[in-house]
Amino acid sequence: MALNHTAFQGRLTKDIEKRTTQSGISNVSFTLAWSEKYKETETKCFLRCKAWRGTADFLEKYIHNKGDEMIVEGRLGTEEWTDKDGGQHSQTVLNVDKVHFCGSRRADGQQTFQQTEPTPVPPAQDGDLPF
Repeated sequence: MALNHTAFQGRLTKDIEKRTTQSGISNVSFTLAWSEKYKETETKCFLRCKAWRGTADFLEKYIHNKGDEMIVEGRLGTEEWTDKDGGQHSQTVLNVDKVHFCGSRRADGQQTFQQTEPTPVPPAQDGDLPF
């Protein structure tokens, strides 16, 4: 078995919106952005992330606004799809198991929390996953 564990710190590129599958499983998709400047060169990284069940609920409740900073941990995977013109596409996605607060305290003054129990990605069922 190969090791597939990634930790990434970044900021949300837009507000998170929670969705629910036909079978009632909550999920969120979001993009985290990270950048670093050295002299006149800037390096940027955008990572697409997905979270399910309790992790999705945690994100919706505590870390959901554009610009919120967080650390995510999970497993990298590849999603593949065919567009309406028959073109093949793929993207790397982080399936988030854990979320941690970082950065400054929230604007509303709430204490920071940390989700400590990983939430497994549900098994694929017809109609549950978009790929």
